[in-house]
Amino acid sequence: MRIQSSDEALPPLDDDLIVSGDNLPVLSALPAGAFDLVYMDPPFNTGRLRTRETISVTRDERAADGGTRRGFGGRIYRSRLLQSLSYDDAFADYLGFLEPRLQAVRELLAGHGTLYFHIDYREAHYCKLLLDEVFGRDAFLNELIWAYDYGAKPRRRWPAKHDTILVYVRTPGRHHFDADAVEREPYMAPGLVGPEKAARGKRPTDVWFHTIVPTNGREKTGYPTQKPEGVLRRIVAASSRPGGWCLDPFAGSGTLGAVCRQLGRRFVLIDSSPTAQAVMGRRLGAGGPEAITS
Repeated sequence: MRIQSSDEALPPLDDDLIVSGDNLPVLSALPAGAFDLVYMDPPFNTGRLRTRETISVTRDERAADGGTRRGFGGRIYRSRLLQSLSYDDAFADYLGFLEPRLQAVRELLAGHGTLYFHIDYREAHYCKLLLDEVFGRDAFLNELIWAYDYGAKPRRRWPAKHDTILVYVRTPGRHHFDADAVEREPYMAPGLVGPEKAARGKRPTDVWFHTIVPTNGREKTGYPTQKPEGVLRRIVAASSRPGGWCLDPFAGSGTLGAVCRQLGRRFVLIDSSPTAQAVMGRRLGAGGPEAITS
């Protein structure tokens, strides 16, 4: 695997690649029609500074001032901020930012290729109109809902606990989709389908119930917007072939690359953040700086 700057000429696609820099010129330099799958998880344009803080917590019975927290059995702990990761999640012209990148991605997809565009509820309807324009309405395949249950729950409205993944194909009717390669899940009412079907499980529908990355789980890198491998695994298994190339222009913590390694796919990851480069380098074994842990 190679890690390089977008200022350098891109090599032929013969090895997994992490590119540091603005994704638009990189997308323009990649070979057309080379990718089975593109997964795009752009900033959600929430208008907020997205931040993840990493803290260290130690037992301290003498502490009674700020920076302490009370735990199980009334024990007192002192916390210390180790690191704060953040990025500005606001664009004056969000669709103007996305459109040239979507145009470039469409050209990079193979004839059987598929785009998975991951966005939140605030922007999903605007982005679908843009995707219809770039790919064509007949290229729309699915609207996936990833539902989770974590974080604050307001009491004056229904808590927003889902993301939207819009799925578009390069050529309607020619896209690759392997339903049998996707991990099955339990029936919600197994008694209605009989023991044989209940034991086999069912194929996921277009609503996916999957937890976020667990705080103390094996996957956790500390990156603010890290997505769980289980969600990406379904996408990669269904819509790419063994040995096929997958692309993530907003790679963040490198979850797509980690899943591609597990499933025998090749990958290109692009991100302009030095923090993302550090996390991906460590996570994917590229000899990069030490990972950020929590």
